[in-house]
Amino acid sequence: MIILMGVAGSGKSLQGRLLASSLGYSWVSTGEIFRNSLSDERHKELNSGKLLDDKEVIALVENTLKTIDDRKKIILDGFPRTIVQAEWLISQIHQKKFEIEKVFNLIASHEVVKERLLRRGRDDDNEEVIKERFGEYDTKTMPIIKFFIRNNIKVHEINSDQKPDLVHREIMAIIKNIS
Repeated sequence: MIILMGVAGSGKSLQGRLLASSLGYSWVSTGEIFRNSLSDERHKELNSGKLLDDKEVIALVENTLKTIDDRKKIILDGFPRTIVQAEWLISQIHQKKFEIEKVFNLIASHEVVKERLLRRGRDDDNEEVIKERFGEYDTKTMPIIKFFIRNNIKVHEINSDQKPDLVHREIMAIIKNIS
């Protein structure tokens, strides 16, 4: 399993699709799961920038992961987003259900992310929600990086302000050299 972390707009989904194509892995995006399986009311909550309850997110991700035959070949995009979700994932690893191959934290500047998200033009891509996403990322997601490191999981930081093909090359070089 390869985990892609980063704030919305850092390029997780683009890199996830590229990696899945390059490596023959299944791409699992929590954003896609949410957009395809949640009610209209839950979509409104997401569009306002709120995160879903951990139990709900874990259940959705777990159900999706159960449908994948080769659990060693998964690109996980946007999960975990909280310490509770990270603890669940680590428990699954201890139970030998999954193995983390690599974790990449895509680092992008506020300016680049804001430009990307506003250009993308989804309903939930507005300045207020983008600001809230950075706050959520700083307070809930960044501690996961420290949690992974404390659990002896190496996290590779990637400058995702670069052009997507350069980001992809950098990620692939790490996968090929360290695997």
